[in-house]
Amino acid sequence: MKFLPLIALVVLADCGGSGTAPTIVHGPITPEDLLQENRDAIKLEDRDIDLYAQRLGLVLETSGTGVRHRLLRDSAGPTARPDEWATVNYRMELLNGDSAYASDPGKPESFKIGMDDVESGLHEAIQKLSPGDSAIIIIPSYRAHGLIGDQQRVPMRTSVVYHLGLLKVSARP
Repeated sequence: MKFLPLIALVVLADCGGSGTAPTIVHGPITPEDLLQENRDAIKLEDRDIDLYAQRLGLVLETSGTGVRHRLLRDSAGPTARPDEWATVNYRMELLNGDSAYASDPGKPESFKIGMDDVESGLHEAIQKLSPGDSAIIIIPSYRAHGLIGDQQRVPMRTSVVYHLGLLKVSARP
């Protein structure tokens, strides 16, 4: 019985303190409603990426799809192309700095550009790099893990940041 006032307080707090349930909008949801919701979410995500870059003092190039990058080391040579194998060292983190994934030290990972199961934004960004380059690449959720995240370390609708070094590009892994 002594927990009853605490439970009542929690219920009132969940209802905004008014003691009434939240308003539910009735009626059909149109495709236009969904498009506007997505546009609004993209604007918020772009703002978060801008704030991240500003906080770190990064000047980033932005592609037409919203993928951003900054070369940290620029090596001479041809850039990576589709159907080639890219061998990379990387660390992927979230905008809040939480680490998500990384290649093991001394054990780079490879993927086929344009074909393998990595973020579409990474396929796009790697083609701006030459072997020996290192870069920071920021991929918005809609070019990374999408609406649902990866169900492990990347939450839903989350931009990801790659600290990536392109070691080599080859015809085979």
